[in-house]
Amino acid sequence: MTVTAPSDSLHPTVPGAHLLEVEDLSVEFRTEYGTVRAVNELSYHLDRGETLAILGESGSGKSVSAQAIMGIIDTPPGFITSGEIRYQGRDILQMPKEEQRAMRGAEIAIVFQDALSALNPVFTVGAQIAEMFRVHRGTSKKEAMVHAGELMDKVRIPSAKDRLKDYPHQFSGGMRQRVMMAMALALDPKILIADEPTTALDVTVQAQIMDLLLELQADNGMGLILITHDLGVVGEVADRVAVMYAGRIVETGGINEVFGNPGHPYTVGLMNSVPRVDQRGMRLSPIVGAPPNLADIPPGCSFHPRCPRAEVRCREERPLLREVVLGRRSACHFAEEVLDV
Repeated sequence: MTVTAPSDSLHPTVPGAHLLEVEDLSVEFRTEYGTVRAVNELSYHLDRGETLAILGESGSGKSVSAQAIMGIIDTPPGFITSGEIRYQGRDILQMPKEEQRAMRGAEIAIVFQDALSALNPVFTVGAQIAEMFRVHRGTSKKEAMVHAGELMDKVRIPSAKDRLKDYPHQFSGGMRQRVMMAMALALDPKILIADEPTTALDVTVQAQIMDLLLELQADNGMGLILITHDLGVVGEVADRVAVMYAGRIVETGGINEVFGNPGHPYTVGLMNSVPRVDQRGMRLSPIVGAPPNLADIPPGCSFHPRCPRAEVRCREERPLLREVVLGRRSACHFAEEVLDV
């Protein structure tokens, strides 16, 4: 593909800066039933070529944080109330709207979990992929369609050029997800956010999609944010993991360290709820209760109503996300005891 890459003059890299830095990000939705605090003081970073997995139950704020990075939160009712999102050292939230729009797709792209809803049913997949080149690169319609065919072939859609004129409903779930990946990768972004990319796909197709994502990542060294609740997928592909609960990160660290020796009771609960081949015949230990209502988050540690080791302090004092051992951070008053270090 011979598409001219965008100039980096608008987005100079600050020496020593991470590729992406999210700092103290808070997002809320103001509804007639109250204010839903979906993301609360969220902080993490992503480096070039790195895969960061954001893990947690449904409703933990994972997807909302991704939408905030992409600038696609509907306002109202959604509002970013605080924080910074720095891309190559520059705060995206302080950029002019035109510059933010130009960045979407070209610098930071996203693959949504429901490809059928994300794709427009009245346009062919070829036209939807080609639009990326026409809007961002100003290419002709004919040239854009050539690039679209090349991308569909790159994500291994069989008979790619013959399927440019097909509509989304004519593709299987796995093939639609490949179309979404082709659109996201059209402009060679430096960051790709994959929001539950394997949801509702069978195990074989899940493996194919993840293998393809990692291969494409290796080709251009982009940073990958993988949003999921599938611990099996995370364990196979991630370099680092950030565990979210009730809009906050409760634990971060290297994937092997976190999975091998969790430092937060919630992470322990997640690990104990997953079937393991070395524990055949044993009963799983699910986390009791349900995540809190984000319009009424409990005081203290938001996990304390479900935590088997909660004490009075947990109900009254919110624990800070702190470093407990080198490279490991946990938001638990008793993290050292949980880690057993």
